[in-house]
Amino acid sequence: MHAKLAAVLPDLSPWRSSRDFRLLWVQGVVTYVGSVMALIALPLQIKELTGSPLAVGAMGAVELVPLVVFGLYGGALADAVDRRKVIVLTEAGLGVLAAVLLLNALLPSPMLWPLYVVAAGVAALAGLQRPALDSLLARIVPHDQLAAAAALNSLRWQTGAIAGPALAGLVVAYAGNSTAYAITVVSFAVSVLMCRRLAPVPPVEQAARPSLRGIAEGARYAWSRPVLLGTYAVDLAAMFLAFPNTVFPFLADELDADWSLGLMYAAGSVGSLLVTLTSGWVSRTRRHGLLVVFGAAGWGLAMAAAGWTSNVWLVLLCLGLAGAGDMLSGLGRATIWNQTIPDRLRGRLAGIEVLSYSVGPQLGQVRAGAMAGWTGVRPAIWTGGLACVAAVGLLAAALPKLISYDARTDEDARRRAAEGTGTAPGGEGTGTAPGAEGTGTAPGRDGVGADR
Repeated sequence: MHAKLAAVLPDLSPWRSSRDFRLLWVQGVVTYVGSVMALIALPLQIKELTGSPLAVGAMGAVELVPLVVFGLYGGALADAVDRRKVIVLTEAGLGVLAAVLLLNALLPSPMLWPLYVVAAGVAALAGLQRPALDSLLARIVPHDQLAAAAALNSLRWQTGAIAGPALAGLVVAYAGNSTAYAITVVSFAVSVLMCRRLAPVPPVEQAARPSLRGIAEGARYAWSRPVLLGTYAVDLAAMFLAFPNTVFPFLADELDADWSLGLMYAAGSVGSLLVTLTSGWVSRTRRHGLLVVFGAAGWGLAMAAAGWTSNVWLVLLCLGLAGAGDMLSGLGRATIWNQTIPDRLRGRLAGIEVLSYSVGPQLGQVRAGAMAGWTGVRPAIWTGGLACVAAVGLLAAALPKLISYDARTDEDARRRAAEGTGTAPGGEGTGTAPGAEGTGTAPGRDGVGADR
């Protein structure tokens, strides 16, 4: 019985083998607690100052362009400089921006424009930081523990995604925005101290300076690898066609269940958490392309069912199943990225991943809102879910190497596994492992490299 239980529980090997992984894991918890305070307080403060839903929604518009532009540049930067320095400096910058929010909140009459400036600045710094974080694990976890590391990072995020907003809501409601921002400032100060304890992560020899040519080189590499291209395309399709979070308030109204709105937002994280808690088998899986495809298809199918049913409890169940499917797909994507991308390009490819997990959900919410205005809320959800299943099927047929991907036989995976045979910096294990789920300032959708 003990052996069977151990087979499904999360694999703790990365935690035991790498000191730097432990540091990043705990640092991520600290940063998340502080970040979620600002994530809740900032839009609420805009609402209090303006009373306008459009003004609140505009925050997403000012965030998107800096995230994309600086995400691409941050990828090139991560390949050219010490990744630890990038993380420390951007984390410090995020702390300064949190301090600006705190000072503004303490004014007798808080101003509106600094909130948008800070939102854009946070997106820019997160874009710079995320590729360095995503590529840092290449140096600190053994290659054969990549899937386990992704699952542990996901466990951290999913737990926070369920409990964090509730805690932040209480702080904002009973102690005010200034207290929430103060907690954010303290969390980033602690995070900087922890990140400074990480081992240096210098670039590879003869690393190119950050440039448009370097970014283009990363894009050409991704385009030339059908497996990588498939992971990006499947995720973009799933998010663009079946990410209906923006219409949840209207769905709750239509189902005459206003009380269910918070549960709708949390249901996906619950489903993802259940997958993570039983993720021990992922470390023994070698066909991660199948996880990507079947997980994304499951996400779309569950979203279609959520839009089709009129029973609120079935809706919540379907949203939970959608989160489980998204987690499976996310674990597959992260592991493939980690196992196949060479270290010299890892930062630039992580920058492309920023586009994958930021543009899709943003456009998906626009699609869901526009479709809901045209066809109604529930049809907008179920048609998007079915379109997602169809798109994933077409992409799988067009990119068969994604389906057939096997870490034991794929040339890029075998070459990447053979690159490192010594002890990784900051750890006691052997080998070299790519990829990590970053901390940033916003929680990821699936906790394995997605800020959604």
